[in-house]
Amino acid sequence: MKLSIPTVLGAVGLATAHGYVDNATINGVTYNGYQPYMDPYMSPARSLIFRPIQGNGPVQDVTYSDLQCGGDTVNGIQGSKPAALHAEAAAGSKVTLKWTLWPDSHAGPVITYMARCPDAGCNNWLPGSSAVWFKVAEEGRTGTSNTWGDSKLMVNGNAGAQYTIPSCLKPGYYLVRHEIIALHSAYAYPGAQFYPGCHQLKVTGSGSTVPSSLVAFPGAYKGTDAGITYDMYKAQTYTIPGPAVFKC
Repeated sequence: MKLSIPTVLGAVGLATAHGYVDNATINGVTYNGYQPYMDPYMSPARSLIFRPIQGNGPVQDVTYSDLQCGGDTVNGIQGSKPAALHAEAAAGSKVTLKWTLWPDSHAGPVITYMARCPDAGCNNWLPGSSAVWFKVAEEGRTGTSNTWGDSKLMVNGNAGAQYTIPSCLKPGYYLVRHEIIALHSAYAYPGAQFYPGCHQLKVTGSGSTVPSSLVAFPGAYKGTDAGITYDMYKAQTYTIPGPAVFKC
């Protein structure tokens, strides 16, 4: 059953507590993000580089497939189906992902992974449980201060989060997984809150490297990892979960 417009607007009001990637700037072009409280009701559907997400709420179980690109297994909503388009970007270039205003109570790291898609593209591909992901960027806690990777997203007009496409990557199609891990509940509950989303790239350049030492989602994180059970309210150093950042 379709929701009425007042019901949809009410859902939007309830959803303003968290956030998601609103848009991306890639190779000087701005691409609209998937809008979880608008796109499901649009006809015809928009063609995007971003894969659907279930909303702006978290994934809270590291064993769920939702951890990959978003979704809500508990309520039967799978959000990781492919998008229609790819954004073209040169290896070595920077991508800026503009988040909606992020709540200052949800401090934590910002992490970005990439996975090489089949030669035909990402728009008909799901990674499933395969180990295909390599980490390309991470930003955690600055010492024991209150400055985190997501702190810059907590101010009006935030400039967004950035990652650099490794300059040595072999040209081709890539799926990018970008997330915030919110740690505000980790000290009280068995784990943190994950806010992942994915977008699709066509990487150009003259590189030849296909990264190895790949990880799977789920699988890369364990519920007992120090970076997931971490108490953000204590002055202590923080270890970002997952593998080391890939270097050319």
